[in-house]
Amino acid sequence: MVIGLGRFGGAVAQSLVRLGHDVMGIDRKEDLVQVWGDRLTHAVQADSTNENVMLQLGVADFSHAIVAIGSDLAASLMSLMVLTELGIKDIWVKAMSPEHGQIAQRIGAHHVIFPEADMGMRVAHLITGRMMDFIEFEDGFAIAKIHAPAGTHDLTLAEAHVRSRFGVTIVGVKRANEDFQHALPATRIRAADLLIVSGPTRKIEEFASGHRKGK
Repeated sequence: MVIGLGRFGGAVAQSLVRLGHDVMGIDRKEDLVQVWGDRLTHAVQADSTNENVMLQLGVADFSHAIVAIGSDLAASLMSLMVLTELGIKDIWVKAMSPEHGQIAQRIGAHHVIFPEADMGMRVAHLITGRMMDFIEFEDGFAIAKIHAPAGTHDLTLAEAHVRSRFGVTIVGVKRANEDFQHALPATRIRAADLLIVSGPTRKIEEFASGHRKGK
């Protein structure tokens, strides 16, 4: 279930449908409900802050809910309270600020999303040219696709000692005209390779830049 069918909520709902899930979209605005009516399993114009209305819609039967209201803090938090009261097991909330996120977690949100901040960080990394893709998780851990740093060229992973030198793990290697391959100690890195790397965000940044911290 997705509450709030604006740009973010609509994109999440449509992506879930493409992945094969049944999705109910809820919004107060009739025009948005009409836009998404033919794209989602169900699209309903309703007040998500009203517990009785949500009960009538069968919301209590949903295992996952996303509160994607982006412009009305009160409506976001009140909708979250309703979902919490109904016992939804997995609630995600789009937060507009750190304060919004903190309150949402105290009320009962299991996950808080900061789309604008997350996208800003991702774009910043892409603009520098060091990373081709970047995903950061809540605990400062990230996964990135990067160009092979010069210090790893023509070395096997065992020879490069990436984990001990940089504190990151090379998960896989992708090279032109070849399938993705899982990284093994005997995997030799070439200059044109793309590497899938996991580890603390700061250490991935250092590794991608070719800057070595310590030994």
